[in-house]
Amino acid sequence: MNTYKSPERSTWEEILRRPVIDTSNLDASVQEILNAVRTGGDESVKKYTAQFDGISIEEIEVSTTDIAAAKQEVSDELKAAIKEANRNIRKFHARQLAPDVYEETTPGVRCWQKTVPIQKVGLYVPGGSAPLLSTVLMLGIPAKLAGCEEVVLCTPPGEHGKIHPAILYIADLLGINRIFSIGGAQAIAAMAYGTQSVPKVNKIFGPGNQYVTAAKQLVSRDSVAIDMPAGPSELAVMADATAVPAFVASDLLSQAEHGPDSQVVLITDSDEMLIKVQQELEKQLAMLPRKEFAAKSLLNSKMIVMDTIEQMIGIINFYAPEHLIIACRNYSEVAGQIRNAGSIFLGNYTPESAGDYASGTNHTLPTNGWAHAYSGLNMDAFVKKITFQEISKYGLFNISSAVMEMARAEALEAHRNAVGIRMTTSGSKEGV
Repeated sequence: MNTYKSPERSTWEEILRRPVIDTSNLDASVQEILNAVRTGGDESVKKYTAQFDGISIEEIEVSTTDIAAAKQEVSDELKAAIKEANRNIRKFHARQLAPDVYEETTPGVRCWQKTVPIQKVGLYVPGGSAPLLSTVLMLGIPAKLAGCEEVVLCTPPGEHGKIHPAILYIADLLGINRIFSIGGAQAIAAMAYGTQSVPKVNKIFGPGNQYVTAAKQLVSRDSVAIDMPAGPSELAVMADATAVPAFVASDLLSQAEHGPDSQVVLITDSDEMLIKVQQELEKQLAMLPRKEFAAKSLLNSKMIVMDTIEQMIGIINFYAPEHLIIACRNYSEVAGQIRNAGSIFLGNYTPESAGDYASGTNHTLPTNGWAHAYSGLNMDAFVKKITFQEISKYGLFNISSAVMEMARAEALEAHRNAVGIRMTTSGSKEGV
């Protein structure tokens, strides 16, 4: 990992630059796939699955027979772990359901807001070298809690043309029965436009590689909403002298093993901590099955020593990490000063891995600095808030002057007249 000592504020942007992938031709390539699926439907989806995944599939949708068979392949131990995670995630997300809001803003003027679920949602679950079965829980639980009428799940076929059995088990556990064995940009296109097999949805959720991310952003311009921009995973750790170097190193490696384009950052005010973490990284990296992925990620990663805790907070708020671990003496006080982060983990015994799987928070989070403006996935993403108003004659008299005067100022005479005509036919306020 690259190390820096008390870098000047003017250098932070360059030091903390995320890994850059050449995407100059990416949009054009992805748009070609989107267009083909939009016109060719299932046949185009099958063609790209064979081309990119090396799998020839006859049926895009997973059958109930395959789902039932997959459930038998999941060990009892994994089923128990999944059920525990399900309980915790469900409990935390259920508390996010806000009651409807009612207010009489002025006598005779009633306003309220009603929460309604998005009718059709599409969930994308990445496959590849590490099928993210936990993502089914993170996307499926809030979709079901929100009451979405139709939930569609797409995930790429594995090495032998089959979806990881735990993904199918979790989907069945949550009551998701429309599952499609497709991945990549072609899966995003299928959910965005609809095919003979895949229903068109209103909003698409889920992480993915650069092709999936580009596809989501392109389809969001004309046909469907998406959850958030999302790219390679990232983690920052704030560690003072009270942190445990072995714990810090394990957290950095837990994100580095996602892939070579992931980035991890250590921010500390202790030279000794930096040295000890470096030693632990070497020791733990050698034992990892995915050490090649993690080693490449560490080449993109940084260790930064700052002089004060205030400077540490400042550089974290500048970086806006997807995940932030605060392993500092006064971690609660420090956390209160963080303005930009996707999800925060407090203390020496709160590893980021807990949030990835079973603590209850959602692991679908803004990356690449988007935490400056975006929240992590929550119940609000699966619902819409519709406002209502009901105004009596008396209430309209009460606000008529304000409405008509503002309409006049904007030179929108029809707006003014829509109130004025009612005032003319209704008589005086006293007669209402």
